[in-house]
Amino acid sequence: MTFSTVSKAMKSTLVLGLALFAVSASAASANKQSLQINHPTTVNGTTLKAGEYKLEWEGAGPNVELSIKQGKNVITKVPARVVELQENAAQSAAVTRASGNGASELAGARFEGKKFAIEIGESSDGMSAPGSSK
Repeated sequence: MTFSTVSKAMKSTLVLGLALFAVSASAASANKQSLQINHPTTVNGTTLKAGEYKLEWEGAGPNVELSIKQGKNVITKVPARVVELQENAAQSAAVTRASGNGASELAGARFEGKKFAIEIGESSDGMSAPGSSK
């Protein structure tokens, strides 16, 4: 092998490595979103106070494990589903429902500009209509 052949092979390997890194970084960011909770809301028996949270999920989808974090602390983990929306969500929103005792319970989340949502629990709450509010 000549120097120029080795150089071309090294460039190809470097380009391929950078491309793979970019894809994996992009995929990792797709599984993290911020969510603002405006009033106390329960999820998985834990009360989330009003504030900013990070939602991170793992899994090949649609079934995933959702971690709800505040700062670096994991507040709770819960099974969830990634659902496709008919159109991009107009704004980020926590989707809530009234629980049996009248408290607000987190049912899912939509994210501004994204064509997917997170649904918590077994039943569908009609989150496929991004304009609807619960």
